[in-house]
Amino acid sequence: MAAAFALLTRLPVTARNPRGAPASWAWPLAGAMVGLIAALSGWIGLAFGLPIAHVALLVIATEIALTGGLHEDGLADVADGFWGGHDTSRRLEIMKDSRIGSYGVLVLGLSLLARTFALIAIFETGALFAPLIAVAALSRAPMAVLMAAMPNARGRGLSDHVGRPTQATATLGVLIALAIAWVFLGGASLAPVFWATLGALGVAALAKAKIGGQTGDVLGATQQVTQVVALAALAASA
Repeated sequence: MAAAFALLTRLPVTARNPRGAPASWAWPLAGAMVGLIAALSGWIGLAFGLPIAHVALLVIATEIALTGGLHEDGLADVADGFWGGHDTSRRLEIMKDSRIGSYGVLVLGLSLLARTFALIAIFETGALFAPLIAVAALSRAPMAVLMAAMPNARGRGLSDHVGRPTQATATLGVLIALAIAWVFLGGASLAPVFWATLGALGVAALAKAKIGGQTGDVLGATQQVTQVVALAALAASA
C-alpha cells in the first residue's frame, strides 16, 4: 500500500520500492484516498457556501494537486503522440516530449470540462463522498490490467521501470475496486463499471493500433478516460 501511495499520489508516504508492479493491486486504494480527500475539500467548499460549480472545480483541483497531474499529463501526451505522429517511433518520440501540443490541450480541456459538468450534476443530487471515492478507485484498477495484458511499447520509462504485474495481481486490484464501488454505490455502481470497462478497452485497442502496446502515458490516459465515462454514467442516472 505504501508503494501504491508513493507512486500515484503526492502524499508524504515513503516506500522501499515505490515503483514496484507487485503493489499495483493497491492502486484502487490509493485512488480511494484521493477521492476521499477531494470529497472533503468539496464538503468544506459547500460548508462555506460555494456554488456547486465552484465546488466541482475545487474537487478537480484537489485531485490534480494530490496526484501532481500525473494522469492528466499522460492523457495530453497520448493525444499529442497518437494523432501528431505518422508512425510508431514518431508517436513515441512526441509522447516523450515534455511540451504539450494542440491535440493535448484540446483533449485535456474537454476532459476537464466533462468532469466538471458531470460533478455538477452529481453534486446537485446531494451526493458527494460516495461517487468520488468509488470512481477514483474504479479508474485506477484498469491501469494494472493493461500493464499485465500488454507489452511495454517503449522498453523504458515509468511503465517499464514499474515492471509488469501478474494477472493475479491485476485481478486482485479489480476486485478491490469493484468492492469499493459496491460498498459506496451499491447497484448504482453497475453503470459506471460497465462504461469504465468499455473505456479501458477502447484505450487499450487504440494503444495497440497506434504504438503496439502500453506506456506510462497510456496508463494515465486510461485512468482519465475511465474516470470521465464513469462520472458521466453516474451523472446520467442522477
